[in-house]
Amino acid sequence: MNAVADPNVPALAGVPSNPVPQGVRVGVFETSDKVRLRYATFPKSGGAPKGTICLVQGRTEFIEKYFETIADFQARGFCVATFDWRGQGGSQRLIANSRLGYVDTFDDYWTDLKSFHGSILLPDCPPPYYLVGHSMGGLVCLHAGFRDRMMFERIFLSAPMIGLGGQPASSAGMATVAEALSFAGLGRMPVGRRADKPVSEMPFPGNPVTSDLRRFTRGVDVLKARPDLEIGAPTVRWVAAAMRAMARAARDDFPGGIRIPVLMLAAGRDGVVSTAATENFGLRMRTGRHAIIPAARHELFMENDAIRAQVFAAFDAFITEPSA
Repeated sequence: MNAVADPNVPALAGVPSNPVPQGVRVGVFETSDKVRLRYATFPKSGGAPKGTICLVQGRTEFIEKYFETIADFQARGFCVATFDWRGQGGSQRLIANSRLGYVDTFDDYWTDLKSFHGSILLPDCPPPYYLVGHSMGGLVCLHAGFRDRMMFERIFLSAPMIGLGGQPASSAGMATVAEALSFAGLGRMPVGRRADKPVSEMPFPGNPVTSDLRRFTRGVDVLKARPDLEIGAPTVRWVAAAMRAMARAARDDFPGGIRIPVLMLAAGRDGVVSTAATENFGLRMRTGRHAIIPAARHELFMENDAIRAQVFAAFDAFITEPSA
């Protein structure tokens, strides 16, 4: 696995409404299965040094979307290291239609995270390491915590994708159907819900992700500057992979098998993932817990100032509390 500061990687897309945080280093690294991923690291900007936040995104997201949140972590004394998952953002796309969300298996995201840990975090970033994930990235984080309790000190999650609201069947049942369609050659066909609409096509009124117009508009501004960063609907194969991963997380042994301290924040008005699934999961954890932010929509880090203040108050208390 090789990490390089690649001159062929375009600079991060800073726009007036979304400036690039200070001190950034941008490059690409290659995963253990030879997929090229874009990454960025940011030094701390204030306070005593506290280690490194490994920030992982949700489906469709990209590094630029988190500039404000990265700067918030920097001001708290953390370095930040982040990357774009395979198939999205500035990382290598996997199928001919680069606008569709695709992955062969959810374990490929574990390969991305494990490769990033070995190629970027360990050699280039100061310990201790804290894993922060949103939505789909939150589900990857939970699987990482189940597989390896030594990679990260703590895991902090925003609206993790443990279940989806309004599913017509169980995650296992939906995975089986999607897997059958993939086997029949339909794996690269798009599927989707209203919540899967690209941000550039989503009107602000009634949107499921944030109540904050400024932050919503900021995301649109970035995509106008860099439309190549955007993806839209997931494919049948992606749905099969994600549903199978959610089904594994629903097993009786899974929550108790995570031995790293975890705090999951759920959004009370989430129209993308199931808050009830997060509650149920949190109640079954040994080393983790959950809390609900009542007025929040799905993207907690992109919400209004009052909600973000609650998110960061929870983060600050969780990271500094003594280990059991």
